[in-house]
Amino acid sequence: MFLCVTNRNKLINYYMRLEICNYRRLLKRKGNGPVIESENSHEDLKHAISKVGDFSDDNRSGIDSSLHRISAIRNRKMQIIGLTCRVGRAVSGSADIIRDLVEGGGSILVIGRPGVGKTTLIREIARMLADDQRKRVVIVDTSNEIGGDGDVPHAGIGRARRMQVPNVNMQHNVMIEAVENHMPETIIIDEIGTELEALAASTIAQRGVQLVGTAHGMTIDNIIKNPSLQILVGGIESVTLGDEEARKRKVQKTILERKGSPTFTCAVEMITRTECRVHHRLDATVDAILAGKSPLFEIRHMDTEGYGSLKLIPMFQENLIEESDGSLKSISILQENYVEETEVITSDKERCDEVESDEEVEDEDYCSKQSKTWKSSGIEIKRKSPVCVYTCKVT
Repeated sequence: MFLCVTNRNKLINYYMRLEICNYRRLLKRKGNGPVIESENSHEDLKHAISKVGDFSDDNRSGIDSSLHRISAIRNRKMQIIGLTCRVGRAVSGSADIIRDLVEGGGSILVIGRPGVGKTTLIREIARMLADDQRKRVVIVDTSNEIGGDGDVPHAGIGRARRMQVPNVNMQHNVMIEAVENHMPETIIIDEIGTELEALAASTIAQRGVQLVGTAHGMTIDNIIKNPSLQILVGGIESVTLGDEEARKRKVQKTILERKGSPTFTCAVEMITRTECRVHHRLDATVDAILAGKSPLFEIRHMDTEGYGSLKLIPMFQENLIEESDGSLKSISILQENYVEETEVITSDKERCDEVESDEEVEDEDYCSKQSKTWKSSGIEIKRKSPVCVYTCKVT
């Protein structure tokens, strides 16, 4: 079998199955395209398997000193009849889109569907914290996806230390061991998927260690509805209200509320490899979702073509304001943004300044607002009044 793959820079996945043509998946292209027309034989699969390492209990393997992941498909007799090859890359600058969150020191939860770039993002976060911030970073690498296969980790993680996990069921034990034995300032965890791993992550956060982890899902609402991962957002409990309190809140007598503080300070929902939704306060976001309101979030887009600048888009939504007489009034208070254009961004390392609110906002007001972004294409924007929407009591 002779394999020739074009557009290697855009290759994401490569699929091999017995008696079926090989297929590939390319970046920014829907569907899969055939690579070769000849069908695979047992000899082709054996040849491919011989070039990779041993498969672990989770049917994953890798190539020494690389970030690629090879997953096996087995039949009922546990014989390998197919391979899924995930192409791994260390992308420098991929975490610049959330640099302010990383440097802020808070714990970050990255949520996204499979293949959207979560592992690439936290690999760059690990390098950024270890090299740029000079922090003691420990990576709990279950499938060797972050640091690559082999005993010597990939250069993409910088000075960060990597702890390999012998068995996928031991990840939560290795997470606790990392805190107790190696004095980290930051722990990086990929694919928190079980209740034990979520409990271990909560324990780590309570010990004053910055935590950066990923979980499968599209939005925070998916984490709330996942019984195994609810503890990451503080846990959910059912509360029965009295008649007077229910009338005051104008809700049913039985409602859902957050049980405790979330494990993570903020959350990032990966939409694509260059676009994400940022929830600066995860506790307020969870409270808003449970109350049936729209949470406040920020949409960020990384312009990979041209100047490589960060685009921010603020989103408005009308808010219901309770007047002194008890009636509700729908208002939207908008303040003009005085924009001053400055020099053109010429380096990928330069980005738009972080937008900060000029006013302190109460928790209940924070939950009832929704964000929006503001765009800048090739220019740096300074805002004299960054507050676009705020809520106030009408007296």
